[in-house]
Amino acid sequence: MSQLDKQPRSPAWAAAIILLIVGFAFFLLPTIMIDLGQISPWLAAVVGTGFVLAFFLIFWLRARYQRRRGL
Repeated sequence: MSQLDKQPRSPAWAAAIILLIVGFAFFLLPTIMIDLGQISPWLAAVVGTGFVLAFFLIFWLRARYQRRRGL
């Protein structure tokens, strides 16, 4: 088995994939918030805040996972 086979996947690739998914979600966020704002402005604010907090939560959880594995 070569040295390349033993290496874990690059953390940069994982971060890039996460950013692409989150970027797409943030691209859709204004439309979602406008639709929810017609129901309740408070609901739109909660969903928007949840999206922003989820972005940071994903990277916080990923950092914890990497620290435990020693990456």
